[in-house]
Amino acid sequence: MAEMSEDEIAPGAARVALSRLGPEDWRRWRLLRRAALAEAPDAFTSTLEDWSGERDVEERWRQRLRSVPLNLVAQMGGHDAGMVSATAPEGDEVELLSLWVAPEARGRGLAGELIEAVAAWASAQGGRSLVLEVREHNAPAVALYRRHGFREDDQGPRRSSACELQMRRPLTPAD
Repeated sequence: MAEMSEDEIAPGAARVALSRLGPEDWRRWRLLRRAALAEAPDAFTSTLEDWSGERDVEERWRQRLRSVPLNLVAQMGGHDAGMVSATAPEGDEVELLSLWVAPEARGRGLAGELIEAVAAWASAQGGRSLVLEVREHNAPAVALYRRHGFREDDQGPRRSSACELQMRRPLTPAD
C-alpha cells in the first residue's frame, strides 16, 4: 500500500516514516513480525513457532494483513524499526495490537509515534476508545502506554487469557 502522509498518520511526526501495509507487503511484514517474536517472545500471545515451518507460508501472511485493517511499519534511518496493528472498530472500541520496536530504535519516541498513529486512525474510523492487552510484568510497555493516556481497565471482558492487564484510552475527535 502507499505511504501515508504525516497528517493522515500522526500530525507532527517528522523523524519517522510510517507506511501502511497491505497483503502485497507480506514479505516486509513477515520479516519484522518474526524479528519481534524472536526478540520479545514473552510480549505476544503468538510465538515464533506459531509462524514457522509449515505455518510460515505466503498466504497466511497475506491473510493476516487482509484480516486486520491497519498495519503500520515505521522506518528510522531508512530501515524498518517498528510495527503496530489495529482492529476495525467493534462498537466504539478499536484494539491496538502487536506493537513492537526494534531494540536499536528504542528510546527515540518511535513507539509513541506508532501509538499516536493508531489513535488518529481509530478516531477517524469513529472509535471512541483504544484498548489493548499487555503482560503486567512488561513494565516498560505498561509505562509507555500510561504515558500515552492508557489506564488499567477492569470493566471489559479479557480478550486473551495470556495477558494480565487490559488498558483503555479514551479518544477524542482531535486524536
